[in-house]
Amino acid sequence: MRHGNHKYKLGVKPQHRKALVRNLSAELITHGQIRTTETKAKALKPFIEKLVTLAKVDSIANRRLAFTKLDNKEAVAALFANVAPKFTKRPGGYTRILKIADRRLGDGAKEAIIAFVE
Repeated sequence: MRHGNHKYKLGVKPQHRKALVRNLSAELITHGQIRTTETKAKALKPFIEKLVTLAKVDSIANRRLAFTKLDNKEAVAALFANVAPKFTKRPGGYTRILKIADRRLGDGAKEAIIAFVE
C-alpha cells in the first residue's frame, strides 16, 4: 500500500523536479517570499520546512547537510544567519502559502505567494 506517499510530480522528470525545488528554496531564503504556481509552492513547503528545522541548530554537520540539499553556499549562509534565528522558539509552520485570485495571463495557472511567517 502507498498510503501517505503523495509527491508533487509537477509534470517533469525527477532530476528537473529536484533542481526546481532547490532553486525555488534558494530564492525563498534569499528574498523572504516568492510568487510561483500554487502546485510548486505546495511542493516547496515541506522541503523548506525541513531545512529551517535543520538550521535551527547551527553546527558544521547541519551546514553540510543543508548544503547537500540546497547546493548553494550563499543560500546556506543566509539560512543559518538570517532565517533560522527568527524561528528558534517556533516548533514548526515556518511558511505560509497565500493564494492569488488572478490567474497567470499566459496559461491561466493558479498562482500563489509562499513566504516565511513573521
